[in-house]
Amino acid sequence: MKKTTLFFVFLFFTLFSLGTLAMVTYQPALKKRLSETYAILIGDPAPNIVDQPLELPELMPKPEDIFIVPDLSTFKGRLRKDSYSNHLSAAEETSNSPILDEEQLFQLVKDGALVEVNSGKGYEVEKLTHSHPYLTSESKKVLEQIGQTFQALVGDEGFFTVTSGTRTIDQQKKLGRRNRNATKGISTHSYGRSFDISYIRFNGVKSWDYKKQKQLEKVLSHFQKENKIFVIKERKQNCFHITVR
Repeated sequence: MKKTTLFFVFLFFTLFSLGTLAMVTYQPALKKRLSETYAILIGDPAPNIVDQPLELPELMPKPEDIFIVPDLSTFKGRLRKDSYSNHLSAAEETSNSPILDEEQLFQLVKDGALVEVNSGKGYEVEKLTHSHPYLTSESKKVLEQIGQTFQALVGDEGFFTVTSGTRTIDQQKKLGRRNRNATKGISTHSYGRSFDISYIRFNGVKSWDYKKQKQLEKVLSHFQKENKIFVIKERKQNCFHITVR
């Protein structure tokens, strides 16, 4: 073999050895992998590979995140009126302090503590004037489940209307001055856990649809029985006030 060829072969192995040494020195994980590969090549057992479980990314959703729409065609539950103290207790236990103003509200949105609520399957959110279309992620999830269950029950892609979302304390005070029926003091709407559903507005039409009202009550009764929500039927406001537990 010519001297030139030998020189290049020697140079190649020298550079390769230096590169391997640098990677092994500064990358422990790579060092481990090289050792395991070397053990396989020479036929030695590799206990580190056999004994350690293979870690795979979590691709499947958690069981609690999978919602199966219930068949309520034969459900006979009756909607009951939960006390407002139960609503308030649930809001206080599962949320932070009440939201004072819009500055705090949008900071919570920025931090991810509140998420935007748009129209979805089985429900629409009307243009809100005295509240904001934001809820906690858990409350939004339950609203979506109620919407899916309602649409499955009524068929024909039917939907109800959400008429109120999160309301700051400032908004609650202003509403109280104009509406004597508005809750005095702290409202559960100020925790991001509550929303209102109209029982006189279905499929985007304001009308007294007794059949759909009863179907909506059946759905809410089911979620009430499952200990997911508290409900109050507000007759003067023509809506169901719902707080997620």
